[in-house]
Amino acid sequence: MFETISKGFRDISQRMRGIRELNESNIDEALRAIRASLLEADVNYHVVKRFLNSVKERAIGEEVRVTAKDAEGNVHKVTPGQHFIKICQEELENLMGPVDEEPITMGKTPTKIMLVGLQGSGKTTTAAKLAFWLKEQYKATPLLVAGDVYRPAAAKQLQVLGESISVPVYTRDNADPVDICQEGIAHARKIGCDFVIFDTAGRLAVDDVLMSELSEIAEETKPENILLVCDAMIGRDAVNTAVQFNEKLNLHGFIMTKLDGDARGGAALSIKEVTGKPIRFIGEGEQIEKLKLFRPEGLSSRILGFGDIVDIMIDFERVVDEEKAQKDAMEMLSGNFDFHHFLDQLNMIQKMGSVRDIMERMPFFSGMTDKVNIDESEITRIKAMIQSMTEKERRNPDLMFARSRQMRVAKGSGMTLKHVTDLMQRFTLMRKMMERLGSNTSWLSKIPGLAQLNSLRQLSSMDFSSIFGSMVESALPEPDPSQMFANLPRGYTPPGFQGNMMARQPLTKEQKQKRKLARDNRKKKK
Repeated sequence: MFETISKGFRDISQRMRGIRELNESNIDEALRAIRASLLEADVNYHVVKRFLNSVKERAIGEEVRVTAKDAEGNVHKVTPGQHFIKICQEELENLMGPVDEEPITMGKTPTKIMLVGLQGSGKTTTAAKLAFWLKEQYKATPLLVAGDVYRPAAAKQLQVLGESISVPVYTRDNADPVDICQEGIAHARKIGCDFVIFDTAGRLAVDDVLMSELSEIAEETKPENILLVCDAMIGRDAVNTAVQFNEKLNLHGFIMTKLDGDARGGAALSIKEVTGKPIRFIGEGEQIEKLKLFRPEGLSSRILGFGDIVDIMIDFERVVDEEKAQKDAMEMLSGNFDFHHFLDQLNMIQKMGSVRDIMERMPFFSGMTDKVNIDESEITRIKAMIQSMTEKERRNPDLMFARSRQMRVAKGSGMTLKHVTDLMQRFTLMRKMMERLGSNTSWLSKIPGLAQLNSLRQLSSMDFSSIFGSMVESALPEPDPSQMFANLPRGYTPPGFQGNMMARQPLTKEQKQKRKLARDNRKKKK
């Protein structure tokens, strides 16, 4: 989503690498490029102007420190260019934050949350997502109230969503929305619910009839939280809509939806600065669990191309059973890596989200997903092949080197023999990597996902520079996708990628000599 903005900042990061001192000339040149990328991404013009002024004032006024300490106390050299990028990151965080520690303002039981917004912004789905989030985070018992009596099947949709997450829904046919919401509060008290979420009606545009109805609901129910569900896909208009709703209802915050789409991200950067009200949640996907707390530091890190390790950690801990993960980690690193472990890892990746999304949040790959052809269906194909194996074959992978077994698995999974042989090639390499890591414990603390969970959790309190040694690595030019796996064996295709990436790499002089020597030896034997 933030590719337009991210590309602008990555270009600036590369330009600033060789700069030995910050002066007004090179700062102005960098700010012109940043201005262009922000405006292209639909960021509000006045917000862009204030942001650039803040960055320039700090960049010229601050003394550039040539050294900096990371979270572990290690000292690293820092260039003026890296100092400038750090200022940009901090100002981006200030632009979107700060956010309250608690996203929901608690009130007298039941706490009331009123969701408002235009038609099509995703209010009904978001209401169910919020109810699920309250159950998961607060162990709460929420009630959903169907206050949209105008959109066909709106109440039915809410009931279906409520059933899927075991949350009760209050609805009444042919009734006034204000009465439904008031009755919903009484019903919540009766059945012992501690939260009430009102799913209100929307319109295609802000009008007096809509605002009058919403104002009456707010006046009669007195909700502790009025949240505007804002569609990030509508760009600059999202900010204008937010301003109009805020003037009428005095909003408590925003929920940005459809952040997984191809919108340019300008609304997320503008809305807090323009309205003074914070973004509290963001929605990234249709799944019911795809509602997250908004973290300005995470979003600014992704925009600057540093990824977001903390966000990956949150998803990782959500889908992983701690006890099982520790047991599996010990088995895999001791050399007992089998197809059951492989299948568990694939299932975990699918639960965390798409491969593209995970890569975008990884500091290693951030900013590269538009240059690499990622085949999301590859995981499904691999799972089909593993599930076509017998229990004995999964526990003892070496059995699968038999051609007859490979042909049977290929037929059972609907794949070709080449698909199965490619899987064995990948699996063998992964098993060797696990064995190597297990014998070298000094690597474990640096490999997220392979170390024990306690080591993995420590990454969540670190910033990008402390994980990768220094900010020098943070400011490196954008990696070449063709070199991503340069150290892997020739002919290896990483899971999730189409084509043979390594086949396009030219042989070195040494490799050519080795091949010629091997051919000569074979001829002599004949």
